[in-house]
Amino acid sequence: MQRTLESFLRALRSMDVHVSPAEAIDAHRAVEVAGFADRQLFKDALCTTLAKTAEEVERFDACFDTFFRRGEFMQSPPDDAAADEAALEALSQAEGEADGDGEAENDTSLAEMLLSNDAAALAQAMEAAADRAGAGEIRLSSQRRLLTRRMLDEMGLRGLERLIAQANENGEPDARALAERLAKARQRLFDAAGSYVERQHELYASESGRKMREELLAEEKLTAIDQHQIGTMQVLVRRMAKKLANKYSRQQRRAKKGKLNVGRTLRKSMGHGGVPFDIVWKHQVHNRPKIVCICDVSGSVAAASHFLILFLYCLKEVVERMDAFAFSNRLVAVGDILEDESAEVAIAGVLKAIGMRSTDYGQSLEDFCALHLNKLDRHTTVIILGDARTNYVDPRLDLMRAINERSRAVIWLNPEPESFWSRGDSEMERYLRFCHVAKTCNTLAGLERIIEDVLRTYLPR
Repeated sequence: MQRTLESFLRALRSMDVHVSPAEAIDAHRAVEVAGFADRQLFKDALCTTLAKTAEEVERFDACFDTFFRRGEFMQSPPDDAAADEAALEALSQAEGEADGDGEAENDTSLAEMLLSNDAAALAQAMEAAADRAGAGEIRLSSQRRLLTRRMLDEMGLRGLERLIAQANENGEPDARALAERLAKARQRLFDAAGSYVERQHELYASESGRKMREELLAEEKLTAIDQHQIGTMQVLVRRMAKKLANKYSRQQRRAKKGKLNVGRTLRKSMGHGGVPFDIVWKHQVHNRPKIVCICDVSGSVAAASHFLILFLYCLKEVVERMDAFAFSNRLVAVGDILEDESAEVAIAGVLKAIGMRSTDYGQSLEDFCALHLNKLDRHTTVIILGDARTNYVDPRLDLMRAINERSRAVIWLNPEPESFWSRGDSEMERYLRFCHVAKTCNTLAGLERIIEDVLRTYLPR
């Protein structure tokens, strides 16, 4: 059973349930106490030691039910099992006399299990064959057929096929009837093996496949995302933001605690004979980030703005203050909308209300300064997402200068490549002098890296 538990722990890890070595030891000890006779008690004992959150409990339940499901061999036995056994024995004796070796006995073992429908023996043989064939190492859906065939060969499929061929060649009515029933049993075996390999794929490969698809999607251009991929992208954005928030929260706690002040600790310990009773820490001033997000929601960059707003919305727990603005021809504050509605509903409402219009950067900067310029300080990072295409109107560089002078940093994320920044009505090169950082950002992975760099600048060094 230890090997089975180890395989189950590996399946849990592949389904994104973290299991440490200490937790694996606890799980083995819990199973020793609970035993295997009561399935529910066995499941509860493992769940208590391995699942830490509500999400992990859901994944654990799904993994447990899939891993310990044994329904591949639940067909009813044939009506004439006794006649099958007699015909099979006669056939094997004839073959053994002709061959003079032990192959006939090996060929009939699988056939006997199938004809008697010994579900327990078949399940045990299939699991042993799957282990020898490496079915648990499946990673791609394209491996299913190959692993199914390997597993069946390990079970003795070639011997079964020889028996079917010999029974057909025999010519006797009983032998032909046996061949027909063996052919049906072989088809059931194929179906059961396919179901078993599909279960292994669900346990060990579905999560790795999902991660591979998400990695590819994270590198996809935001402007090229299809409508059917929006849901997956939103889940991916939330997962990235959560990971980033957890990482930054740990760094915040570490920075808040401070570092050991060795000199002062040693001096204070002199009164106690050198025993450091009083530990002195170097405390550093730590400021939580203040972020202002200004997003162009015109038709050319609306998709990128959608995901930037959603990303920052999911980081609220580690950001002291996050003010969001959106514009096309005019600029409006959208922070209250994001607070009152779910992120997806709010963003869709913003895009519907002011998005997809011709862009006027000069007027939008004027609106922003009227609404929020006096709230900027040296702890505020301003993130602007847009292509800087002004439709040949005044870009209001004086207002960009004012924003630069009052804020901690101005970061401009442009979905277009740098080679386009000086073409047509783009004013990006003129805005560059007022930006601390200006980068091409047209993928979710690039957006994650830039936001992480912003958060890192607020940590004490």
